[in-house]
Amino acid sequence: MKNTQKYTALFLLLALMLSCKSVRVLPNKAPVKRVDLAVLGSEIVKAEENIKNFRARIKAVYDDQKRKQQLSVNFRMEKDKSFWMSANILIPIAKVLVTPEKVQFYEKFQKTYYDGDIAFINQQLGSSFSFDDLQNIFLGNPITDFSKTKFERISHPQYYVLSPKEKGQLFRPTYFFDPNTFRLKEQRFMVAKTGQSLSIKYTQNQQVEGKEVPKKIEISAFDGTNFLQISLDFLRVDFPKNLVTPFAIPENYKKIEL
Repeated sequence: MKNTQKYTALFLLLALMLSCKSVRVLPNKAPVKRVDLAVLGSEIVKAEENIKNFRARIKAVYDDQKRKQQLSVNFRMEKDKSFWMSANILIPIAKVLVTPEKVQFYEKFQKTYYDGDIAFINQQLGSSFSFDDLQNIFLGNPITDFSKTKFERISHPQYYVLSPKEKGQLFRPTYFFDPNTFRLKEQRFMVAKTGQSLSIKYTQNQQVEGKEVPKKIEISAFDGTNFLQISLDFLRVDFPKNLVTPFAIPENYKKIEL
């Protein structure tokens, strides 16, 4: 990463004098060294996207270091109500429905299904995500509400890096923001006193109907022993007025416990 060039010193001084009203963007798009954190938090909140219905076709690649699998996924999200996914490998192989209370899915090869609490997701990731958090992850928004949270800044030459001030958190987040757009570049989570970590990187965004949403997301998870990577490439995105999320567990499928 490049260090801030010497010729920006005078501009930095000017930016600091004006930062009481806004967060300035430097000519080389580097973060300002000293900014009002309350103003910075306000800019981050303004940059977040609030979308009611979200639909996408996603190319997903799963790699757990033992096997690598590519899937085509039809994804639909209705704000505060549900996520729906249909996975395909040439033919439909599985469907998933997530609501604020439940996780349900079935797969066609073994003819099995799962029907349980949303806590299932956190059990798999070693996390403490809510349904609202998952919505924000897919939209490229931080899961922390920066309008209500006190946070501290961590020095970084390329991004605004922020972390909530709360102490004693088991699952501590760190956020990396683009100093030009104030959009999220990465949200990273560390589990205290363990080697467990989760990183969600937004490596590319796209403009769709006047909104900036993720184009490519890279998810990396480490449980202390095993490393997992999932890459998501959003090939087609739109925001329909109405969404249909067809889901019905077929008869004669066997229920599984996870």
